[in-house]
Amino acid sequence: MVKAPHPRNLLRGSLVSPSLAAAIINGKYVNAVTLYRLEKEFERYGLSITRQNMANWMIRLGEEYLGVLYDYLHKLLYDYHVIQADETPVLVNKDGRSAGSKSYMWVYRSGFMYPERQIILYEYQKTRNASHPREFLKTFSGTVVTDGYQVYHKLAKERRDLKVAGCWVHARRPFAEFIKSVGQDTAKGSIAQEAYSMITEIMHIDNTFDDLSATDRKKQRQLILSEKVDAYFAWAKQKYSQVTHNSTIGKALAYSINQEDYLRVFLSDGHVPMDNNYAEQAIRPFTIGRKNFVMIESSNGAKASAILYSLVETAKANRINTFEYFNLLLTEIPQHMDDRDLRFIDDLLPWSPRVQKECPSRYKKS
Repeated sequence: MVKAPHPRNLLRGSLVSPSLAAAIINGKYVNAVTLYRLEKEFERYGLSITRQNMANWMIRLGEEYLGVLYDYLHKLLYDYHVIQADETPVLVNKDGRSAGSKSYMWVYRSGFMYPERQIILYEYQKTRNASHPREFLKTFSGTVVTDGYQVYHKLAKERRDLKVAGCWVHARRPFAEFIKSVGQDTAKGSIAQEAYSMITEIMHIDNTFDDLSATDRKKQRQLILSEKVDAYFAWAKQKYSQVTHNSTIGKALAYSINQEDYLRVFLSDGHVPMDNNYAEQAIRPFTIGRKNFVMIESSNGAKASAILYSLVETAKANRINTFEYFNLLLTEIPQHMDDRDLRFIDDLLPWSPRVQKECPSRYKKS
């Protein structure tokens, strides 16, 4: 008897296929459908696939295959001159700590000036201290755009090759919230309204420079916006001396004043955006999914989620079909696990000609 070659299983002891795994990934990490709902959906098709099995598959796929691409993208991220960072809390049930302990999902992404090769990476950590971005960014040299969280400022003071840029949207937000709370009519002529108008004008003018090169954008910023930024901070310091420091307006003005050095960075670098909206947009899909699944069952599950959300959001940012992309990844990567080098990954990056051809998105701009 001659036995035909049997295709190698994607996971040992499991019948999960690349297409089935891609469908589960697309359901949970793209469409924010919980594994419980996917389990019920499979039941309606006469398939018995438990959420425990699906969760185990996601963890193992992340560890055995997809983590290779994640690490490769992490190294590529260091090639960018500007990256943006943010973080959001998440509950993890079994992480060796007491119930209800808050963990964090950090996100790092390439700046908005690199539309053709976007990278978005999540990282799960139990805490929010400076050791995590210090390790993640240990060989990155350039500018990190963040909100006013002090751990990034601490890193910038430790290293000469790392600069931190502030977010003008965060500087404007407390004024906007105050106006919303008291109403537009009441806020007319107030410090909050004046601050909001000054910041909005600066941001609106900067938006008109989006189509310029980084060099020209820097020139226009210094030519047109430098005086307006100087005027805003001079005005903020004057008004701060006239208000109660512990008041809502006092705290809002103090934020701008304390962040002045970081908020001014965009004037000296045309690659640096005025806000951190791109990072917040990158982390929003996770926060939407979090509302559905509430908490992650284990730290291994949280690490797998970081890998999967990273590859999903990177694929979406590069406008490719997520299902087709993961089907391709889980078909190709297992064939190269014995390779001595990782050059095969270049062909699987979301902006590679092969991926762009085989995984086109129907929403991709022509």
